[in-house]
Amino acid sequence: MAKHAVLKQFYASDNWINLRLSLINERGNKCARCNEIIPRSRDIIGHHKIELTPENVHDHSISLNPELIEIICFDCHNKEHKRFGYQGTKEVYLVYGPPMSGKSTFVHQNMERGDIVVDMDALYEAVSMMPTYDKPDNLFSNVIGIHNQLIDNIRTRYGKWHNAWIVGGYADKYKRDRLADDVGAELIFCNVSKEDCLIRLEQDEERKYRKDEWTKYINKWFESYTK
Repeated sequence: MAKHAVLKQFYASDNWINLRLSLINERGNKCARCNEIIPRSRDIIGHHKIELTPENVHDHSISLNPELIEIICFDCHNKEHKRFGYQGTKEVYLVYGPPMSGKSTFVHQNMERGDIVVDMDALYEAVSMMPTYDKPDNLFSNVIGIHNQLIDNIRTRYGKWHNAWIVGGYADKYKRDRLADDVGAELIFCNVSKEDCLIRLEQDEERKYRKDEWTKYINKWFESYTK
């Protein structure tokens, strides 16, 4: 069944219709975002804080969980999903710092579905099907080519992505600032000490057979870092 058909079937189900009506009766007809009164109940949107997909729509702890559903108006719903003239400004963030500083974790915690993420480690994994910590040197030219194309898409705001996250070490201040200026990015520094990075490496089971290699990555970053 097609994606839209699966979601349409859910929104037409008695379970959803009854839950939406019960939430309106319980919470009233005021938008939870802008506090405007919504006169007609048919114009009241039951907005899922976790966007529904064919993969999670049948998980009722998500799709039918009152704590994860807001009562909002059409305008606020369109703004939330950046529809019909509410595209807004595409924000770009350059997240940098040493290896093992938690850059990818930070992005995972702050990004939203529909954002674009440019991460060399993830690109290596996509191209080679190797784990993220295993980056074959012979594939560098291919990976950097994809990386540069995505950076150009961000620079020109090409595509329908919402916000963009560029992830990398970027130890050199001149190159870091030049890229941030070029794509209009806000800089976010994952400020973790060398000692803490090495401690995290010791605790990382995935990299236990590559600790010497990753210790070199960490040392090299701190040797070349300029504020």
